[in-house]
Amino acid sequence: MTRPSSVRRLQAVCAAVAITAGTLVAAAPAAQAHPGGHCTTPQLEAAWYGDNQARLQQLIDDYGTCNPYRPNRNKPVAVFDWDNTVVKNDVGDAQMFWLLRNGKIRQPAGGDWTGTSRFLTPAAAQALAEACGALAKPGAPLPTGTPEGAGCADEINAVYGTAATRAAAPAFAGWDRRTTEPAYAWLPQLMQGWTAREIRGFTAAARAENLAAPVDAKQQVGSTTATGWVRYYDQQKELVAALQKAGFDVWISSASPQPVVEVWAEGVGIDARHVIGIRNTTTYGGKFTSHLQGCGSVADGADTMITYIDGKRCWINKEIFGVRGAAAEKVQPAARRQVFAAGDSDTDISFLRDATVLRLVVNRNKNELMCRAYDNSDGKWIVNPMFIQPKKQKAAPYPCATTGFTGRDGTPGPVLRGDSSVIPDQTDSVF
Repeated sequence: MTRPSSVRRLQAVCAAVAITAGTLVAAAPAAQAHPGGHCTTPQLEAAWYGDNQARLQQLIDDYGTCNPYRPNRNKPVAVFDWDNTVVKNDVGDAQMFWLLRNGKIRQPAGGDWTGTSRFLTPAAAQALAEACGALAKPGAPLPTGTPEGAGCADEINAVYGTAATRAAAPAFAGWDRRTTEPAYAWLPQLMQGWTAREIRGFTAAARAENLAAPVDAKQQVGSTTATGWVRYYDQQKELVAALQKAGFDVWISSASPQPVVEVWAEGVGIDARHVIGIRNTTTYGGKFTSHLQGCGSVADGADTMITYIDGKRCWINKEIFGVRGAAAEKVQPAARRQVFAAGDSDTDISFLRDATVLRLVVNRNKNELMCRAYDNSDGKWIVNPMFIQPKKQKAAPYPCATTGFTGRDGTPGPVLRGDSSVIPDQTDSVF
């Protein structure tokens, strides 16, 4: 029998080892076999650019369950963006196109489109009313998949896809560019009247179609054609599985609607409880309203804090780390942040910067993101070309020192490091 004093001494030794090992952001020792010989660290096999596979493997080795110090630390968190990070193409787009083709968007109450988004301009509301108003009663689905509904489908698709009407009038105005994107938010807002279960059914149908369609397939939406295919990235699918097997807490944070990403995430083994998408408020019967859940200091229904740039930080802090109130909008101490993050767009900037050990960027030529990734001031950024149909090298340098950053009001400016120094223009070198 172990004496109580011996137990206390053993606990003290373990505590000292934990302090030496540090928090999740401290340098961890190299992976070793479990004392019982039953722990095998997952090994990545898919092809990656340069030394990215080695860097990712080191993350798994250092922070996985086979590391002998892991039992004394919190479970490491990894967060992935979804669209064009884990899959090729955008599942939100796929969902919108499916809804339009199948007539699943409802006529707004009273035919007043301003109720679908607080940021919709009068010009856009009028254009939508003129194109769609005579086609269905308020609350009834619009026949956007029929010839008579093609004009309505075209107007909705233009507002969603270009943030402008078919007549080129701005469709949205007055939003904070660092916490929301009205066109992204408009998709779940147009799902008003359906339940999450019904939306998941629509998504399952859209997913099956897009996975079955050949690469580069197009689909008819209204009177125009749109992208008609989606593919999972094999490398990311393997990485997610390896992280999970190694004991990481793996999450998705996406600016696509919550039930849509839930369905798609099943394809990489991530359950709905580990998905953070744009979330609608609901009626007593569970039907979606045109308003969105809030985060931080933003109340439900304010519709101004979605999973977008700083909004992604807020939602990650809230849902993964349990931070409540306005504090969720702030950068948290290192021990309450993800060790790994992956993204492809400026929409992912904040949660990528919050990652404490490694940040994977899929290069889609997005200015602010690539400025920070190529600057790599702390050595924690890695860049990989798109895994399917990678973009060609960007001819001109990224305008980091002048216009690479977009302010809250949309004003462009220089991209700044954490110490407020200006990042110089960067050359595109990973493609």
